Amino acid sequence: MKKLYIISFLLVALQGFAQYGYRDGNRIGIYAGVNQTSLMTSNFNIQPELGWSAGMQVRGNYYNDFSMIYGMQFSENNFTVATFSPLMQKQDVEYKLMAVQIRLLLSYNIVKDHVSLDLGPVLQINDKLKFDSKYEHNLIEDNILLTAKDITDVTKINGNLYIGFSAGNRRVRALVNYQYGMNNILNNLNNKEELELKTNGDFKGHIGILTGQLLFNL
Repeated sequence: MKKLYIISFLLVALQGFAQYGYRDGNRIGIYAGVNQTSLMTSNFNIQPELGWSAGMQVRGNYYNDFSMIYGMQFSENNFTVATFSPLMQKQDVEYKLMAVQIRLLLSYNIVKDHVSLDLGPVLQINDKLKFDSKYEHNLIEDNILLTAKDITDVTKINGNLYIGFSAGNRRVRALVNYQYGMNNILNNLNNKEELELKTNGDFKGHIGILTGQLLFNL
């Protein structure tokens, strides 16, 4: 995953500087903020938690009031799953999903240089779910045949739909956006034979990420 992060960063950075050189209206920006991540599934009892994200983007003129945004970000996404300890005490186990995202967005300038609506696809590449190993023998509340460790190997390549608004000026903008996972991020669990005997149905879940960020254009 570390090598993938570095390669992705270099590719987007090189593309960004190239785009910046060819169009006067292009702007390179760096941004950071917080997110709240949930996993929409009937397989587990999920509660959203706060995480963070940071990245860079290039906004370029496209046509009339439309712009294109190329960007990449790193994120830590967190949520909790209700479980029982081996002593059958209720415990919420926090899971961490580290990811890198590459996005290509179409942006409509509602008020030029001040307010825009952004929409488009996001490619997300993530690792397994991480959690504190002291909970690995905890039992999932909605299916006590599953342990906390059983559900970590989620799908690694995912596609999200991004919709958001940005507001501010040429130098500083506030970004608010929501991403919905278009594919089943739990589908990889359906391919594990050892889990078939433990579940009454297929694993199915879609990720949802609400994010607030500040963008600084260079």
